[in-house]
Amino acid sequence: MDWLYSLLDSSSVPVVTALILGILTAVSPCPLATNLTAVAYLGREIDNRRKVFYLGLLYTLGRTVAYSALGAALIFLIRKGKDAFGIQDAISTIGEWILGPALVLIGLFMLFGHLLHLPKFGFSGQASGSWTQGALGAFILGVLFAMAFCPTSGMLYFGMLIPMSAVESGGYLLPVVYAIATSLPVLVAAWIIAYSMQSLGRVMGKIAIFQRWFNRLVAILFILVGLYYTVTIIL
Repeated sequence: MDWLYSLLDSSSVPVVTALILGILTAVSPCPLATNLTAVAYLGREIDNRRKVFYLGLLYTLGRTVAYSALGAALIFLIRKGKDAFGIQDAISTIGEWILGPALVLIGLFMLFGHLLHLPKFGFSGQASGSWTQGALGAFILGVLFAMAFCPTSGMLYFGMLIPMSAVESGGYLLPVVYAIATSLPVLVAAWIIAYSMQSLGRVMGKIAIFQRWFNRLVAILFILVGLYYTVTIIL
């Protein structure tokens, strides 16, 4: 990561700076747990790499909508002379309290939602060839994970990206670049996992069974990560 920070220090182009800030956010240790969860969720469609790409775009769209809407509001407030750090504290606190329980509920829904005969909202743990299956879930995860600010991501977004965006004429576009950059490592890793798992499933000759168990592992990962965040907040 040192070379990324070196690039950041030497960058004088706002778009490039926003891109580097987004990549730094994605690979920083602090957001690692949510990034791993997103990779697992996107890569669980091991029978269809094109669908992994499709869901990845919707996940990126979710992050882009969240970061862009928040960024637009903050840029407007800063240009009006308001202090945005109070908003940062409120969003960080709310995001921390929501993320853990939300991940636990999503994981439980992926495991047992079929017993309730309710709409799956894209979080079904069952394998499906439908292109729309999982679309809403991928978008919601993008929004949810974008709003889960930790100290590192909060510093990069609120402390560096937004102040820079507020003084640039095209500043409203910079959070969009940042959001896309935060998703790039997740998309690449998910596609690699889907490609590798699909090959393994074919070798085994039981890809449907393999995918079913992999989806269950993803649900368990959601629950464990959610419990981790919940316990961390409480303690």
